[in-house]
Amino acid sequence: MEIFIKDGTKLEVQEDASVLDVAKQISEGLARNAISGRINGVLCQLSKKVKKGDCVEIVTLKDKDGMDILRHSTAHIMALAVKRLYPNTKISIGPAIENGFYYDFDFENPIGQDDLPKIEAEMDKIIKSKLPFERIEVTRKEAEKIFKELNELYKLEILEGIPENEILTIYKLGELIDLCRGPHLEDISIIKAFKLQSVTGAYWKGDEKNKMLTRIYGTSFPKKSELDEYLTMLEEAKKRDHRKIGKELGLFFISEYAPGMPFYMPKGLTLKNELIKYWREMHKKAGYVEIQTPIALSRELWEVSGHWDHYRENMYTFKADEDKDYAIKPMNCPGCMLYYKESIHSYKDLPLRIGELGRVHRKEASGTLHGLFRVRAFTQDDAHIFMLPSQIEQEIANVLSLVEDAYKVFNLSYKLELSTMPEDHIGDIADWEKVETALKNALNNLGKEYTINEGDGAFYGPKIDIHIKDALGRTWQCGTIQLDMQLPKRFELSYIDADGSKKEPIMIHRVVYGSIDRFLGIMTENFAGAFPLWLAPVQVQVITISEKQNEYARKVFETLDNAGIRVEFDDRNEKVGYKIREAQLQKVPYMLILGDEEMNDKNITVRHRKLGDLGKMDLQDFIASLKQEIESKEIK
Repeated sequence: MEIFIKDGTKLEVQEDASVLDVAKQISEGLARNAISGRINGVLCQLSKKVKKGDCVEIVTLKDKDGMDILRHSTAHIMALAVKRLYPNTKISIGPAIENGFYYDFDFENPIGQDDLPKIEAEMDKIIKSKLPFERIEVTRKEAEKIFKELNELYKLEILEGIPENEILTIYKLGELIDLCRGPHLEDISIIKAFKLQSVTGAYWKGDEKNKMLTRIYGTSFPKKSELDEYLTMLEEAKKRDHRKIGKELGLFFISEYAPGMPFYMPKGLTLKNELIKYWREMHKKAGYVEIQTPIALSRELWEVSGHWDHYRENMYTFKADEDKDYAIKPMNCPGCMLYYKESIHSYKDLPLRIGELGRVHRKEASGTLHGLFRVRAFTQDDAHIFMLPSQIEQEIANVLSLVEDAYKVFNLSYKLELSTMPEDHIGDIADWEKVETALKNALNNLGKEYTINEGDGAFYGPKIDIHIKDALGRTWQCGTIQLDMQLPKRFELSYIDADGSKKEPIMIHRVVYGSIDRFLGIMTENFAGAFPLWLAPVQVQVITISEKQNEYARKVFETLDNAGIRVEFDDRNEKVGYKIREAQLQKVPYMLILGDEEMNDKNITVRHRKLGDLGKMDLQDFIASLKQEIESKEIK
């Protein structure tokens, strides 16, 4: 029979051919490296049979899905090891996550970090035994019967939310039976290196009203060298943890009285304000105007936007004005719609580029909160562009150019990902297809490489997500570009076209930083707190060798301060070596060491935190060099 492979090529295969048989027919090398397959875009086991006309793709460990399957399979192996060692343990969920996996358990007696080596040893035995995964299709009723017999209460609760007639899959690995979509490895001996990393608490379903379970995190790789490299990177990441550095440098803190809502200390606010200042500079240059909209708006507005029906569980709501419902804004878009509606617009006014540094609040589960990376209150660097259909491609190009220029300043590379229509969407499918095609055309015509993330668009439109890579090679989703034909329709936005008729504008939502707070956290880890001069909360530290130089040092300090340099003067009665070490620990870019010689010669000795002693300089020459470095945003 005839099937198709990924590039569209036709292939003749036997009637009972499996995905693995297809891989062998393409090449023996591909078959050896095959982990899984996709039939018509759906992931499946290598053993699954293909049908006439199917489009078949082979998945290897070079693909993200391949590594996810390896890690998800490792999570099941860990669950089997736990059940063997602690037979009365209840299992819940165990997904693959970025760079690893976790599994949540309900243990009869608590376990800790010291128990992980014992679980690892049992996992090693299981992998060496080459136990096979067995895939079984069942109805919901059959699944309920199986998990009742096993007394797996969490699996039964999951089944309650599944339609009665739906066909499900369970996977058996030895005596472990788990409700799981799969697919899994055909040969678990492919797992050559794994590590259980931590034990922590996690509420069932992420809800603090539910029972606290025990979550074990781990990772796995096909080669030990890859695991070693990853663990080394994690050790470096620990040193760069923005929460640790934030505390050491006095940047921010989070109080138990406001979980997920950062307090910025003076140095942290300086950092945030510098990021905002740069944002304003580049947006003014790119033709944006800036607005500010209210932080709380009535229920009626959120019903028009669709957020009340699609996003309310993530919104903080309250009653006012004789029991009228309001919501604190989780995003800035609806307010910008009202700004657009306030005036009559002509086609000559478009594109209209509108920016807003809006304070937003989202009701995140307490178990997911993490420093500045996952918060409940943050500043979003939003912008909305209203345009003609003919301007879509050019405006996408303009936004990508702005993003590229912005990230270049931080020495960041990035990748693009196009996310398409999700199941929970608003609007006609025809409109979605039209705008998805427009985004693809824009990216293709610009020659930009991108991957497609099926079904992960916003509920109102497809989007281009921008993933930056930091100094440790980690990727972060920051910027996003979302094309929207839904909100203009819902808010009845219009412009007067050349023929005098009313038309509906196309709209782009986009952010560059994403969340300024999260971006600040990412940059703290990227630079390990050693921010470039233009961002550094303190740019220069004046240090005296003894109290005799304090009067001269005060004049140096005032000269720098008057020149707009962020400067501190360490006049403590401490040894100069101690003061230099303190400045180094505070990651101050430049230190000025002032002794009798500098005081008598009316000059300064300059020390750089990385380059060391730069020798004697004239103060005005030093200030000029600082201003040049700040202006260029150079990274030293």
